Amino acid sequence: EVDPSLQALESRQEEILKRLYELKSAVDGLSKMIQTPDADLDVTNIIRSDDCSPLTTNGADLDLMLGKDYGALKDIVINANPSLPPLSLLVLHSLLCERYKILSAVHTHSSVKSVPENLLKCLGEQTKKQPRHEYQLGFTLIWKDVPKPQMKFSIQTMCPIEGEGNIARFLFSLFGQKFNAVTSTLIDSWVDTAIFQLKEGSSKERGAVLRSMNAALGKTAWLVGNELSVADVVAWCALQQTGSANAAPANVQKWMKSCENLAPFSSVMKLL
Repeated sequence: EVDPSLQALESRQEEILKRLYELKSAVDGLSKMIQTPDADLDVTNIIRSDDCSPLTTNGADLDLMLGKDYGALKDIVINANPSLPPLSLLVLHSLLCERYKILSAVHTHSSVKSVPENLLKCLGEQTKKQPRHEYQLGFTLIWKDVPKPQMKFSIQTMCPIEGEGNIARFLFSLFGQKFNAVTSTLIDSWVDTAIFQLKEGSSKERGAVLRSMNAALGKTAWLVGNELSVADVVAWCALQQTGSANAAPANVQKWMKSCENLAPFSSVMKLL
């Protein structure tokens, strides 16, 4: 009889090889389109043709994405500094709660003297207590004196992840959406821009980012394509925390209202 863990490992390896082949095909296609080093490639049509499932659909398999832990609940543990709450991670937690059964908890580390009441309840109330094995995912937030958010996951071989943007990418990947190489790269670029220029940059850098966002949102409903992505979540939160929201141009203002019409964003606004 074949060991179930070996079967799971084999299927994961096959999935990785399949994704690598798809990525190679996409890169090969792009290389044929770009003939000169300074070619100005319009990727709008590529993004619009990207076949991705909206967040409202079901079917993402956590065991397939994260590996099967026999007899154990998958646990995500995040350390964050209460002086600068990682709002994007709270929005993503709310979005994940719409998809999966999540066991949520908030704790305070001894390195922090006091935490405001609203931050102690930032993951909402766990109204219905169920046995641990009935949940699909554990999500624990620890308010701790750390320079940047840190995340640990229950897979033993996985290194800790640091930085709000990187953790946000990981959490968003749990929705099981698949993007082509161009769309994935643009999403990553917007996440980095939101963190390093919008949130941590100078006022001049913020102004430049707002102009770029306004131009992008003049073509599509969301920052990348016609579906909400982690880029929208991180950028919206960065605008809120830097106080740049009121000075945002028209397309950005319209996009912000679209975000705030979604329940996970509106719940986080109570923390501001």
